[in-house]
Amino acid sequence: MIRFAKGLLGPLLLGAAVALAGCSKGPEQVLYLYNWSEYMPQEVLDAFREETGIRVAYTTYDSNEAMYARLRLLDESNAYDLAVPSTYYVNKMRNEGLLQPVDKSKLTRFANLDPQLLNQGFDPENQYSVPYLWGSTGMAVNGAAVSTDGVTKWADLWDPKYKGRVLLTNDVREVFHIGLRVLGYSGNSTSEEEIAAAYEKLRELMPSVRAFNSDAPRMPYLEGEADIGLIWNGEAVMAQEELPELAYVYPEEGAVIWVDNFVIPKNARNVEAAHKFIDFVLQPEVAAQISEEIGYATPNLPARELLPPEVRENRTSYPTEEDLENAEFQSDVGEALLVYERYWELLKAGH
Repeated sequence: MIRFAKGLLGPLLLGAAVALAGCSKGPEQVLYLYNWSEYMPQEVLDAFREETGIRVAYTTYDSNEAMYARLRLLDESNAYDLAVPSTYYVNKMRNEGLLQPVDKSKLTRFANLDPQLLNQGFDPENQYSVPYLWGSTGMAVNGAAVSTDGVTKWADLWDPKYKGRVLLTNDVREVFHIGLRVLGYSGNSTSEEEIAAAYEKLRELMPSVRAFNSDAPRMPYLEGEADIGLIWNGEAVMAQEELPELAYVYPEEGAVIWVDNFVIPKNARNVEAAHKFIDFVLQPEVAAQISEEIGYATPNLPARELLPPEVRENRTSYPTEEDLENAEFQSDVGEALLVYERYWELLKAGH
C-alpha cells in the first residue's frame, strides 16, 4: 500500500541528508506518538527522523475510548508526546485537564490550514489542537457481492437480506449515530429517552451484524466476510484499490463528519519534538503525501493543490456539499456519554 506516488517526500529526504551530513551524534531524541491504526505513512516518520534526528515511537489504538482511557492512566515516566483524538474528544480531554496548550509560535505553517476547520466549538481558537485529517463515516456496499442499486440510507442496513453480512465500527458514537438518525434524532442527542430508543432499534439490527471492526474496517469487505455496513471514507479509498466494486455511500439521513487533531497530552515528555512534528506534517508536500496514501482529506489548503486531480476530485475523500447534506459533526455530549456507554455494553453483550 505504501508508495511514493508522486515522489513528494524525495526532495525532503535529500535535503535532510545533506543538512545532517557531518553532524555529530548526541543522545537520541524520541517522540512518542499515539495514533489510530494505519493512520500515518512510514515514509513520513522516516523523513521526520532524517530531517530532525528525532525517532518516532509509534503506538496505535482503534477507538477514541481506548485512547482516552490509556492517557488518563499514564504519568510522566511513560506518557505520550502526541495523540490524535477525534472532534468531540478534544473538548472532553481539554475540559478534564488532560491536554496542554499548543504553542502556535512554534508552528511556522499553521496558516496553511483551512479556516473552515479552525476555531470550532470543540476547541475555540485551536488552543489545544491542530487539525491533522478530516473525513466521514458512511456506508460501504460491496458491489461484487450484492447490488448497490437503491442503497441510499442507513435504514437499508436493516434489510433482512443482509443478515449476518453487516459490519459496524467498534465505536459507540458512530453506531448510535445510525440508530438515532434512522429514528429522526440528532446523532449528538443527550436525551436518555432518544438514546434508549436508538438502542432498541440497533438491537433489531444485531442479528445482521457480522463483526465490529475499527482496526481496519476495510478488511472484512476485502476478505468476503461482510457485504454492507459502516466504513471510514479513507478505508473505503484503500479498499477500492483492491476491490473497485466497493461503493462508498453518503446516507440520506446524514453521514458522520469528524476532524482528527494533533494534541499534546499534559504529561508529554518531549513537547519541543511534538511541535516540530506537527510543523513538519503541516508542510504541503508532506500533508499531500499523507492524504494520497491513506485516503482521508487534508485540512492543508496548499497541499490540496498538490494532489493529482483523480485524488482531489474523488468524492469519497473530498465530498460535495450535496454529499454532506444532513451530515453532522460529532460534538461532546457531556455526561450523556455514560448513557451511551451503558447501552453500548448491553448492545455488544446481546441484551
